[in-house]
Amino acid sequence: MLDLFGKAILDYQTNNSPEDLITETNISEADEMDVAYLFRDFKSMPRLEQKALQLAKGKVLDVGCGAGSHGLYLQEKGFDVTAIDISENAVKACQLRGFKNVKVQDVLAVENEKFDTILLLMNGTGIFRTLMECSKYLQKLKALLNPNGQILIDSSDIIYMYDEDEDGSYLVPANQYYGELVFTVSYKGETDEPFTWLYLDYNTLQNAAHANGLHCELIMEGKHFDYLAKIYI
Repeated sequence: MLDLFGKAILDYQTNNSPEDLITETNISEADEMDVAYLFRDFKSMPRLEQKALQLAKGKVLDVGCGAGSHGLYLQEKGFDVTAIDISENAVKACQLRGFKNVKVQDVLAVENEKFDTILLLMNGTGIFRTLMECSKYLQKLKALLNPNGQILIDSSDIIYMYDEDEDGSYLVPANQYYGELVFTVSYKGETDEPFTWLYLDYNTLQNAAHANGLHCELIMEGKHFDYLAKIYI
């Protein structure tokens, strides 16, 4: 992997002629994303993200931290925050922004630590990759929770992206869950290897949580099929 997403983040942080990221999926055309959006402050965040940060408590793990905006906000509020991301470039940018405890790590590799709040924001279900892999990740997240701990996670029901039939049904893939998308990222003329990214509707997330011995509560719904959920033991 070329880590183009992380490269764009680091370019923006170091003022190294950052450009827009180009993202494309197997069901949508190319779309431009201003990297500056990843560096937004609390006031500029969507209401779902603001709510998640307001609900944070205790020791916090920010999974897939990206440019670090969520964790940095909590760090400034006095929280003990650990941030992880698989992108080396993104982690470098977080360090330059003043993140005290941030490292290159996959959440599946986190060991010997427990947290009161685990954040998975900006379509946090994406790291699950596929519906079949949900249990593996939920079991890992469950193992990382302190008693009375919580997982705050957001996603979207992307059924609206599919064509609707005359009878009101949607023309979705027959052999896989419709929220499993294949993403391609391009930046400064380079294109990274495609990767699978999972969007989960709330009912499916709730069912997956229950199947893994977890409770799932709908906290808030956004304006565009998105939602914030709390998962706990």
